[in-house]
Amino acid sequence: MDYISTRDATAKARSFTDILLTGLSPDGGLFMPAVYPSLTPELLGEWRELLLHDGYAALAAEVLKLYVDDIPARDLEAIARRAYRTPVFADDEIVPVTRLHDGLFIGHLSEGPTAAFKDMAMQLLGELFEYELGRRDEEINILGATSGDTGSSAEYAMRGRDNIRVFMLTPAGRMTPFQQAQMFGLDDPNIFNIALEGVFDDCQDVVKAVSADAAFKSKYAIGAVNSINFARLLAQVVYYIASYLKVTDAPAEGEDPQRVSFCVPTGNFGNVCAGHIAKQMGLPIDRLIVATNENDVLHEFFTDGEYRPRTAAETHATSSPSMDISKASNFERMIFDATSRNSNLTSELFGAKVKDGGFDAADLGGEGVMERIRTEFGFCSGTSTHANRVATIRRINDEYGVLVDPHTADGVYVAEQLAGEVDSPIVVLETALPVKFADTIAEAIGEAPEVPERFAEIMDAERHVTDLPNDVDAVKAFIADAIERTHV
Repeated sequence: MDYISTRDATAKARSFTDILLTGLSPDGGLFMPAVYPSLTPELLGEWRELLLHDGYAALAAEVLKLYVDDIPARDLEAIARRAYRTPVFADDEIVPVTRLHDGLFIGHLSEGPTAAFKDMAMQLLGELFEYELGRRDEEINILGATSGDTGSSAEYAMRGRDNIRVFMLTPAGRMTPFQQAQMFGLDDPNIFNIALEGVFDDCQDVVKAVSADAAFKSKYAIGAVNSINFARLLAQVVYYIASYLKVTDAPAEGEDPQRVSFCVPTGNFGNVCAGHIAKQMGLPIDRLIVATNENDVLHEFFTDGEYRPRTAAETHATSSPSMDISKASNFERMIFDATSRNSNLTSELFGAKVKDGGFDAADLGGEGVMERIRTEFGFCSGTSTHANRVATIRRINDEYGVLVDPHTADGVYVAEQLAGEVDSPIVVLETALPVKFADTIAEAIGEAPEVPERFAEIMDAERHVTDLPNDVDAVKAFIADAIERTHV
């Protein structure tokens, strides 16, 4: 399997382990597989039995083998077993799926160590990084940005690992107290928390700017774990397949496979982009429903064909803060596919037009591309307000005894709004456990959510974080100094 850049398809193709450690392409683009492997009905049938008898880790290993040809198959199996196991994940199924009501399911992605869906990818990345760095006798300094959950998931996946440091940028004051406690409470010598002035998009811009400095990136071995790293999306493809297999029956001979839709709360487009990849592989996905909050840039695109990222000042602080993003990094990958992998056009759109305010359907080559996105790719969207989310949390708790966090509530609300337009069961992908958003839960049901035993003392830990201005050079100086002072 070769990997190419969304902005220069003519550049030399790279291997999986190379893009694993590189993250962002040197031309500013994102890595994509040169071709998508195909999921045949026969293969899905085999995987249905594999998941049932051997579990999630075995399925993950088989998906990895389709995309990774420079790590031996036995090693991939061992990596997957280490990543997806109890007690790292609280449930033996890793991703249990429950029925909420007729035609609506919740895929539980928050059984990991930080109670967020990001653990699904980060635990695998931690194992892949440590394996490949050990094989190469190299080290990596991971630079990332988080709007809430990516940071803690990355830090818990990488803490204490050989040859790895983590530098995580967070928007100062924009995360919930629980999210801050999870990250800032860590006192591992290879973990560095940086609170940056501004919003998530400012943090993401700094990450991209540092990564674009080829000399600095090379000297200090800068890598990425944000969803710009394709390995993360690959890990996420697995739970689409697993969820699909759990909510469908094996088709009888001669019957077409059942189709399933997914409703995905998203801001950076990474989670739903994994669904797009699964659909392109041949997983029988009907619709991919993009659920947004008040920061509805993606909703505007899927309804009106206009992609207009907001400024930091225009980005709302909401009760679903992990989605407070107005510049969706992984959106570039889908547009690359939608424009028939036109790297020159993709480079113009995301390297120039986005910086100048955005683009519309005409810039994609006309309405034909939007039609492809909506029909062949299956995308549609919806949005919610704070009042919608609070009401949904209260109603779902009262009617079904199921407590969801505000991001998942956004997904449930949008799924129910669009259910009449979708002719298939809908799986809402859970984002996090309610304990991470206690204030909103208390507003909805009149009391704070129960704290799982494994998080009982997290709020009492001493905080370890450095405040920095929104300045690329200041971040570079901090990274360089920290690397020189420490030895992983």
